[in-house]
Amino acid sequence: MSSEQYQRTVNSLDKEIADLEKKKAAKDKEVATLQGKINTLKKSINSHTSASTLNSKMRQIATHESDQAKKSQDSADFGKKIAEKRKKRAEAYLKLQKEQQNEQKKQDKANRQIQASYEARIKELQQQLLQPVVTLATTPIAADEEYDVFVSHAYEDKESFVDEFVEALRSQGLKVWYDTDKLKWGDSMREKIDRGLAKSRYGVVILSPNYIAEHKYWTKAELNGLFQVEAVNGKTILPIWHNLTKKQVVEYSPIIADRKAMTTASMTPEEIAAELKELFIPEDTEDENNG
Repeated sequence: MSSEQYQRTVNSLDKEIADLEKKKAAKDKEVATLQGKINTLKKSINSHTSASTLNSKMRQIATHESDQAKKSQDSADFGKKIAEKRKKRAEAYLKLQKEQQNEQKKQDKANRQIQASYEARIKELQQQLLQPVVTLATTPIAADEEYDVFVSHAYEDKESFVDEFVEALRSQGLKVWYDTDKLKWGDSMREKIDRGLAKSRYGVVILSPNYIAEHKYWTKAELNGLFQVEAVNGKTILPIWHNLTKKQVVEYSPIIADRKAMTTASMTPEEIAAELKELFIPEDTEDENNG
């Protein structure tokens, strides 16, 4: 049984115990009420009580005592059932704790494997960045493989924002590495993405609920790669928040949450692209324009 099934069993037993305790309390109250009636009748009997009245009161006392005995037995039966249910509840709770511990161990193992995979990937990217670029005659590097911008995004966000944003960047005259154009049938995703990361001046990271989802391997790998490129080349990562709150970004990565970011909540793709274009305008040109 899973921990969810054990939890349901514990919850069901808790409800049954509560119902039984309520019934037992009701019986105990009835027993107490009958005892009060018996005591009242006994106190009303004295030396002046007539024989007929005495007989009547004694019959009433006998009836109340009989009812009281039955209700006391009912209360005792409820007490036994409660004890049995509590024993079953204790057993079920122990099994729940053991199963939760087992599931936690499995989750911890899976997390360690994922972490080891990420660390190995980061190490591999670091080694690639430190190695000189070798041009092989059999795999020539085209002259247009230098890019202004690498767009790191979740596939699910293409239609809602990314496609339009990439077009806006290109309309600004920027060279964009975008997987829709660069990945062809049969290509190695890792090799192509590695080259795109290494050959791009800036990496635009479009953070969204889809991007930071727990199961997203490639988005995490791309972001890790961009952090490594930034460690060597300086400022590289340019974050954009898409349908995401500050709290969600902080929980995902406090480091990237500290960066100034553009947001699709208040800016259009064209406006963000124009802001990015400003990074490619030399400072002396900006001074002349401002002057």
